[in-house]
Amino acid sequence: MSLSPLDALSPLDGRYHSRLLPLREYFTELGLIRLRVQVEIEWLKALAGQPELGEIPSFSPTTIGRLEQLVAGFAAADGARVKALEAETNHDVKAIEYFLRERLGADAEVLAASAFIHFACTSEDINNLSHALMLQRSREQVLLPKLGEVIDHLRATAHALADVSMLSRTHGQSASPTTLGKEIANVVHRLVRARERITNVRLTGKINGAVGNYNAHVAAYPTFDWEAFARRFVESLGLAFNPYTIQIEPHDAIAELFDAYAACNTVLIDLDRDIWGYVSLGYFRQRPKAGEVGSSTMPHKVNPIDFENSEGNLGVANALLRHMADKLPISRWQRDLTDSTVLRNMGVALGHTLLAWDSCLLGLRKLEVDRERIARDLDDAWEVLAEPVQTVMRRYGLPDAYEQLKTLTRGQTIDRNTLHGFIRTLNIPAEAKDRLLALTPAAYIGLAQTLARRI
Repeated sequence: MSLSPLDALSPLDGRYHSRLLPLREYFTELGLIRLRVQVEIEWLKALAGQPELGEIPSFSPTTIGRLEQLVAGFAAADGARVKALEAETNHDVKAIEYFLRERLGADAEVLAASAFIHFACTSEDINNLSHALMLQRSREQVLLPKLGEVIDHLRATAHALADVSMLSRTHGQSASPTTLGKEIANVVHRLVRARERITNVRLTGKINGAVGNYNAHVAAYPTFDWEAFARRFVESLGLAFNPYTIQIEPHDAIAELFDAYAACNTVLIDLDRDIWGYVSLGYFRQRPKAGEVGSSTMPHKVNPIDFENSEGNLGVANALLRHMADKLPISRWQRDLTDSTVLRNMGVALGHTLLAWDSCLLGLRKLEVDRERIARDLDDAWEVLAEPVQTVMRRYGLPDAYEQLKTLTRGQTIDRNTLHGFIRTLNIPAEAKDRLLALTPAAYIGLAQTLARRI
């Protein structure tokens, strides 16, 4: 049966198929098989030529090239052959071993060393390294670049809107003004920190056998320094070596990485909801797309669907990421298989993450600021200047400053004339009084412009 996006059970492979192509290299079944083949071949190459392992001589440059080409040219037909072997063996990693023996059997050097394919390895020696490489490469090649696009766009927006004064809202009520750029800068700062946390997770790996003790390794070559060799091998793949494991690498680093992704996603949920609210207030307009329909019955609608899509996918992603971060480090005794099926959903969690980041970026690129609408809200909120007035009164020792402004403004409609009338009665220096009289809601923004432009 030939499948199309219409047949997909998951929207990641259906509706959103084209938007997630960059992740398919890493998280599809073919991507996993390719990485397993690479790890098996790298292990065989590392064993070859070790003086202490006399039964496996060094490979010639021709054979090395043949081995490397099998990885570089690994195609869908190769993956299909591995799956056919898996159907016979009912074991996905053993099928890789048989595939390599089959494909490389014509090479005399590999044939002579065929017993050393998958030598002393348990399946998890291959799988944990493959999963770590999958996560490392997708992070560097796909996810961090997309997050960088979001951050760069937000930073440029923060700079461009640094001077757009805006009424703040705390508890949903009018509060001391800020600037639109400063509010965006807050998000940039949080996302930069979140990105550093994602970047700094060191993914770990092991290749120490069935229960982590090099049992089979030592049985075959008791005097060889297997731990030092394993460390060099794992580090040659660009991973951190974990010297203490059970049959599985305990997935603590994967849990740290997924926690870091989820924390970043939480920041973006906050952003999506805030932007949605600003669109609702009319502070942002969205550029309509020709031919696009906002509502099936209300022709005027331009809905904030990108931010809604982003928020929804971030929620799905975090449900999976948090579950995996909690579950993966737990294994009964030296091994159970509950991690295996969970690990197969890494691409699902990161697919929803990538989709959400992309949707957020799409929405951000459609926004236009309605400066007049923002200015009107500010001009209707003279009560927010109660804060600076009572603070200046405190400076000059006037009694009950807070209480006087509370009586004047709380629950009251305050305009320029009312506030100025009160200021003129104050027994404070003329210079301070003039500064308060010159203050407007739009001008009462503290260091917001500076902070926005500095991000």
